[in-house]
Amino acid sequence: MQDALKAALLALLRPLVRYLVGQGCTYGTLVDLLKMVYVDETIRHYGALGGRPLTDSRLTLMTGIHRKEVKRLREMLAEGGMDVGLRADANVASKVVALWGARPEFLSADRRPLRLSMRAEQGPDFETLTRLAKADMRPRAILDELVRAGVAQVDPADGRIGLLRMAYISDLPEDKLAFLGQNVGDHLQSAVHNLEHRPPFIERALFFDALPVGVLDVIRPQLEQLGANVLSQAHAQVSQAEATIPESASSEQRRMRFGVYYFEEPAPAPPTPNEEEK
Repeated sequence: MQDALKAALLALLRPLVRYLVGQGCTYGTLVDLLKMVYVDETIRHYGALGGRPLTDSRLTLMTGIHRKEVKRLREMLAEGGMDVGLRADANVASKVVALWGARPEFLSADRRPLRLSMRAEQGPDFETLTRLAKADMRPRAILDELVRAGVAQVDPADGRIGLLRMAYISDLPEDKLAFLGQNVGDHLQSAVHNLEHRPPFIERALFFDALPVGVLDVIRPQLEQLGANVLSQAHAQVSQAEATIPESASSEQRRMRFGVYYFEEPAPAPPTPNEEEK
């Protein structure tokens, strides 16, 4: 079991460490973060075990981190030392784009996003879309963010707003990093859940070990469109299901994420036969 766990950790850490080295993020920085995560996760998930208070000494025993360091990290966590997330305007913009590509009143008969006026007396408009997204920002500020990111454009002839692509993908480095943490973090949460609990969450992948590059050149754009379609249909079904359940039906709220990803790299070279096999 320990060998299998180490192999899995190596597979998870290699791409992360490669990126960190390229960004000038040293081993010491990662170790400091790991210490904080060890303390935080132990408090969150193991604090109530055995009915005993989770003292600094117990935390040291469970994590292997020195007691003085545990005390310092606890104080940092109490001050919000790990409260980092996606920019508010980026988060809102992504919700608006998802609704625009899923809600039937904002789609044409062939399920293409409609061009919208900022405000209309009849029919769907951009302000209504932002209200459905429960945005706590002005519609104009959201539109400015979508235009800046190249996701939407305003037609100078009639002032209507058109959606250029079905996904909000910010080009700002801090947004990309926030998305990395949230998306890959939830993927890993799902995988760890499946190690510990039943029933499992969906966590599957299609893979081929050695395909000709020409095959990937043909299929890559088709797979990208397929993934976009799956996410759009999933969003529409979630929205429809949400509309059928009254708000008073349940006080419990849950967070979910449903994702699609793609990866490719050169296939490993076949092993070279040794002298005895020649």
